[in-house]
Amino acid sequence: MTVSELGKILGDMYRSAPHGYQVAKIHLFGVKYAHVILRNDFNVKEIVSASGISLSYATEVSKGIKLSEYVVPKE
Repeated sequence: MTVSELGKILGDMYRSAPHGYQVAKIHLFGVKYAHVILRNDFNVKEIVSASGISLSYATEVSKGIKLSEYVVPKE
């Protein structure tokens, strides 16, 4: 998986989120894809930039990555 692919997934998750749940979806992205991001040493800011959403959301992706050590998403 590439930075561009992750960016597309993040952008899609953000845009498809119900109003008021966009940040939760960004956290969920971090949780779901933490293993890919960490294993490949991808830059979170590059992923967010590739997604087309505000770069300020990089912090929220990072929070999701940290949460991935403690939570498992429901399918």
